[in-house]
Amino acid sequence: MATQAHSLSYAGCNFLRQRLVLSTLSGRPVKIRKIRARDDNPGLRGTTLYYQPGLLYGGSVEHDCSVLRGIGYYLESLLCLAPFMKHPLKIVLRGVTNDQVDPSVDVLKATALPLLKQFGIDGESFELKIVRRGMPPGGGGEVVFSCPVRKVLKPIQLTDPGKIKRIRGMAYSVRVSPQMANRIVDSARSILNKFIPDIYIYTDHMKGVNSGKSPGFGLSLVAETTSGTFLSAELASNPQGQGAAVLPEDLGRNCARLLLEEIYRGGCVDSTNQSLALLFMTLGQQDVSKVLLGPLSPYTIEFLRHLKSFFQIMFKIETKPCGEELKGGDKVLMTCVGIGFSNLSKTLK
Repeated sequence: MATQAHSLSYAGCNFLRQRLVLSTLSGRPVKIRKIRARDDNPGLRGTTLYYQPGLLYGGSVEHDCSVLRGIGYYLESLLCLAPFMKHPLKIVLRGVTNDQVDPSVDVLKATALPLLKQFGIDGESFELKIVRRGMPPGGGGEVVFSCPVRKVLKPIQLTDPGKIKRIRGMAYSVRVSPQMANRIVDSARSILNKFIPDIYIYTDHMKGVNSGKSPGFGLSLVAETTSGTFLSAELASNPQGQGAAVLPEDLGRNCARLLLEEIYRGGCVDSTNQSLALLFMTLGQQDVSKVLLGPLSPYTIEFLRHLKSFFQIMFKIETKPCGEELKGGDKVLMTCVGIGFSNLSKTLK
């Protein structure tokens, strides 16, 4: 196991998930100090954390998530770890399925799962299902995520984003009039219909116990390209008792505009999943992987620094200005050679 000398030390509460995930995968202990040290009641029941990673066991798990963050907050980390368990993971998460802070379960299902399939993570047992919806502040949602295990990951070459061929979406409403979802759909289409005819936005109105504990509505939109890239955008209404009431028409139009912005940024992976793609490229077989991304988000830039600390891996970063071939904003071509990570948890009996 990693010795004391190999442990990494950080200060501050930012990027906690990144550090814990990379520590778990690399087997290097991590110490984090000064976690919200000046707060009256600092988080994590303390201000210092030492984490010595063990093996990822997997199997069937149930967890009640904090309603202060969406289930997507937890799922983003699980997506990084799930393929490297000893047993295939099947986890039930309860809490907030859609909020204004974290990626919703809808968006992760539509964008992160197809991305994992590019790396060879696929099969009948690979799914993300929304059983109940839950909006903040009460939560009450429930999702089931199951993922097969893999010994190694395939290298990828995602350099052609393709052109947008269709747009799909999900307008959901819980504990409000079902008409809300229809109003969202009409207003979103009023903008998107100008660009492309193949648009279908489903409405999802869950009733009774499946609608969670708080009222709310929202929309997630996903644009699919000719080369199998998925770009997403989403918006949710303000939590009950917080902020001004949002009109469904405004929400629909604003979400459509957000999708157009994401399409302008472009790339072969949307901004939500940049770090997930870069992690799996790092862990891939000892072969060259390439991916074309839109502008790197601050979260992704910090993630690249952490990848260097934990795995000593550096990416070749080439800027590709928009021109004849590439439309929209400037793109970045990321290239690396995988470290040949192999799933140690799987081999141990």
